[in-house]
Amino acid sequence: MAALGWLTPRRRSATARSVLAGEASAEAARKSTQEEQHQAPEEEGAEPQFPVHGDALAAAFFDLDNTVMQGAALFHFGRGLYKRKFFETRDLVRFAWQQAWFRMAGIEDPEHMQDARDSALSIVKGHRVAELQSIGEEIYDEYMAERIWPGTRALAQAHLDAGQKVWLVTAAPVEIATVIARRLGLTGALGTVAESVDGVYTGKLVGEPLHGPAKAEAVRALAAAEGLDLSRCAAYSDSHNDIPMLSLVGHPYAINPDSKLRKHARGLDWRLRDYRTGRKAAKVGIPAAAGVGAVAGGTAAAIALHKRRR
Repeated sequence: MAALGWLTPRRRSATARSVLAGEASAEAARKSTQEEQHQAPEEEGAEPQFPVHGDALAAAFFDLDNTVMQGAALFHFGRGLYKRKFFETRDLVRFAWQQAWFRMAGIEDPEHMQDARDSALSIVKGHRVAELQSIGEEIYDEYMAERIWPGTRALAQAHLDAGQKVWLVTAAPVEIATVIARRLGLTGALGTVAESVDGVYTGKLVGEPLHGPAKAEAVRALAAAEGLDLSRCAAYSDSHNDIPMLSLVGHPYAINPDSKLRKHARGLDWRLRDYRTGRKAAKVGIPAAAGVGAVAGGTAAAIALHKRRR
């Protein structure tokens, strides 16, 4: 932490939380791959658009929302939780405001984000890890399986066929991310981590949601643990929020990019690929804040579900 001495106390605290979140996510991802048996991909995708060559020191890191899957995993997860009565109608008003404010403002006010996280985490506090893992399997089948982008799926498979490991990197709860990775036949997933004691969620995050700089820290920590050379690794994302992660690797790719990432990628001559069509491209995965599903997605946005050993 000595290297952070030049930062203000507030910035040091935020950076420390990102590092903690990234390291916890990397640890959880490696642990899950050791415990689970990977399934074969559920279906074949289109031909990959970028060539991938075998490299034992390389791996690929894929953002999830609007990169691998149309829409937001947290949105679909929230729909599933609402359907299963994890929260009630009166909660929708509060969560709708939090979600709408974030989308409209387009900034991450720390106090506002903390309030949203605390509200969402309270929903799963006291629930068992195994319960949420099982629900994650059901939600994938109900809402997510048909929303995988074939083009991005093919890119991931190309890395696997070349003998490389492929990891999802997402702010979604690590359990949900692991379900998706397993169903797609990927190596594993880096996701937001929350603590639990004796298999029960405490309602506290480990660090912070795996978002922005925290994603880069998770990739950095996993690469160190796996003995990877980041300059030979690839990363894929649709969002300018993931520029720290994309900048970390030697082969960054902008997939279905938002306007800020598209501009940044063109300026640095990064490769781009858009699997969306026409005007729909700008709107995919952004549900109306007033909809029950969107509210549920906002509710789930801070939930992180993972057992942390003590």
